[in-house]
Amino acid sequence: MSQTDDIDDSTAPLIEHLAELRTRLIRAVAAFAVGIILAFMVAEPILQFLVHPIEQTLRDLGDPSPTLQYTSPQEYLFTLFRISMVFGFALSFPVIGYQLWRFVAPGLYKSEKGAFLPFMIASPFMFLLGASFAQFVVTPLAMQFFLGFADVSSIFANLLSRAADVPDGVANVDVAMVPETTEGVKITFFGKVNESLDITLKFIMAFGLCFQLPVLLTLMGKAGLVSAAGLAGVRKYAVVAILVLAALVTPPDVVTQLILFTVVYGLYEISIFLVGRVEKKREAQLRAEGYYDDEVEGE
Repeated sequence: MSQTDDIDDSTAPLIEHLAELRTRLIRAVAAFAVGIILAFMVAEPILQFLVHPIEQTLRDLGDPSPTLQYTSPQEYLFTLFRISMVFGFALSFPVIGYQLWRFVAPGLYKSEKGAFLPFMIASPFMFLLGASFAQFVVTPLAMQFFLGFADVSSIFANLLSRAADVPDGVANVDVAMVPETTEGVKITFFGKVNESLDITLKFIMAFGLCFQLPVLLTLMGKAGLVSAAGLAGVRKYAVVAILVLAALVTPPDVVTQLILFTVVYGLYEISIFLVGRVEKKREAQLRAEGYYDDEVEGE
């Protein structure tokens, strides 16, 4: 057999792997495209759902008609596209995760498959849990903090209140005018659609990713990369890192940063507990198979 034949034989598996990777990528991209189309069909209700904390806060402050605006012709359409991409990826993630699993599974041992598959399921669940926590707890608190410095209501509330006192016979055009003020500058909230959505999506992504911490550390513990004792030993450094993370991914308000710090630190302690359970289970398995020597461990 010639040297050329040896090279051809050695590259054949690589070609097969590349072909398999191409097939999996095509299917994943196709699923992502379908997810974007489906999400775009309901993008407006999703947008209303995401900005609901802003709406509720403004109504609590006395605004009878909360309003968000856009200042360029393409801004609203691009906002809907952005929502479609984010939620399209969420819809297509089961297919994308399955394609990833089918690509890496043939190269894993049976025990490795049994260890990896639960984390493929737990990861999207924890992200959804973190995103829900951000939408229903963190974002309303943040909006109350940002908009609650003063009794800020939209200009429409002022117009309606003044219109109630307008005597009969006054022209409608006079009623529609902005009421005259004699004290200071009127501070009014006119939120932009894309900026308001940006805050909400940042919260969702930040808390969704932070809720992956137990999944990531438990998987690393299962692979032997981290230990419960090691994680507990660097707890003080983890506190500093979590504080820095909270300051970077949340707006500059103490309430939101404190919530994120509390949640992430709690997840860190849960991770230490889960890694400890993984270590005990692995130790019991090794002892049952005769690979674990208590006398050597004691020494």
